[in-house]
Order: sequence, then structure tokens, then C-alpha cells
Amino acid sequence: MDLVKTGNFIKEQRKAKNLTQTQLAQKLEVSEKTISKWECGNGFPDTSLMLPLCQVLDISANELLSAQKLNEDEYKKHAEQNLVNLQQQENYKNKFLLTLELVLGYLCSITFFAFIFIASFCDLPNWLRVVIIVFGFIEFLIGISFCIRIEKDAGYYECQHCHHKHIPTYKQVLWSMHLGRTRYIKCPKCNKRSWQKKTLEK
Repeated sequence: MDLVKTGNFIKEQRKAKNLTQTQLAQKLEVSEKTISKWECGNGFPDTSLMLPLCQVLDISANELLSAQKLNEDEYKKHAEQNLVNLQQQENYKNKFLLTLELVLGYLCSITFFAFIFIASFCDLPNWLRVVIIVFGFIEFLIGISFCIRIEKDAGYYECQHCHHKHIPTYKQVLWSMHLGRTRYIKCPKCNKRSWQKKTLEK
């Protein structure tokens, strides 16, 4: 996706509606800086803002993703390509998040054990040992909670019974048995439990 081209298209459609950046920002309940960022090609509207933006500018989501006005034939042609592009972007984002989860998990674990090692083998007052252990434990819990959040949001889990792909709740991810990125959880569609593997594609 060409962000500069998309930004120019948003700018053109905004001006066609005789809206300033401030007015568009107010309608979408975002900052003027956000609109400016989109129009300069330094960002793209979040999925939650795409439809409201399209409604205000009187364009379709497909036209926004294509960064141009489309006739009926062009609309069908661009629709499939835009779906492919969105899927590729989502896969890239999920891969990045899962890599980040691994790095964060390892860093938290290494740091925690480093604190334990320091508290156990260094010549320190007892109160300082306790402080170091508590600090290391808190740091570990915060890091792991972020890892669980990433594990929940990146990609989907596929039920082995009905093959429904879904995003589990934070509680399910936190308390479920797991082997790597395979978790024993209940499917929201068939209500059966199974060992469900993480998959990037819907």
C-alpha cells in the first residue's frame, strides 16, 4: 500500500467536501495531528476509523484502500487485490508481534534470573536481597502479562473439531494448558475443548 498516494487521496476528498483538517478531526474524534499524519503519508487510519472516515468523505472502503475513485469494473478488480493486501499486512503485523513476544519473554526471564542470582550470591544486606527479588518478580510479571496479551491478539487459534478460527479471551490464554503456541481451550462456536494451534490467517 502506497501511504503517500493514500494520504493525497484523503486530502483531495477532504477538500472536495470543503472540510479543514480540524473539521475532519472533530468529526472522527481524533486530533488534527492524526489527520495531518495520514495526509503526509506517515500513517494509515486504524481499522476502527476506516468506515467513519469513508462515511464522512463519501467514499467506499475499497476506494480508500485503492487511493482512487473507482467505477464498477475497477471496483471489482481492486476489491480482491485490496483483500490480499490487507491479509498480507495483517500477517506481517502478527509475525512481528509474535517475534516481539519471544524477545520480551526471553528478556523478562533472563532479567528475573539475573536478579535472583545477584540476590543469592552477592554479599548484600538481607533487606536489599528482598528488594531485588521483589523487584525482579514484579518486572517478570509485568513482562509476562504483556507477552500473554500479544499471544492473545496476534493471529487466531483453530478448533480441531469444527476448524473455526477465533481469538480467545485473555483469561483463556492465561489459564489454559499449553505447549508452545498450542493451547487447550474451548471453541466459542462448537463449545468443545481441543489442543488448538496458533495460525496467522483467518
